[in-house]
Amino acid sequence: MIYLLAAIGALTIAVLLWRAFGPEHVGVSSRATVAPDDDPEFLRKLGERKPPKSEDD
Repeated sequence: MIYLLAAIGALTIAVLLWRAFGPEHVGVSSRATVAPDDDPEFLRKLGERKPPKSEDD
């Protein structure tokens, strides 16, 4: 029983140390996700693909 409590305590301390001194974001890309309507590059490309409006419309 004492070994189980020691293992749980060691695991808890390891997790706390990891959270305190470990990498900020594990498995998360460094670039934040940007919605398409907020992305200037997406909007520019969208404008380039848009066909010119004819005068008949």
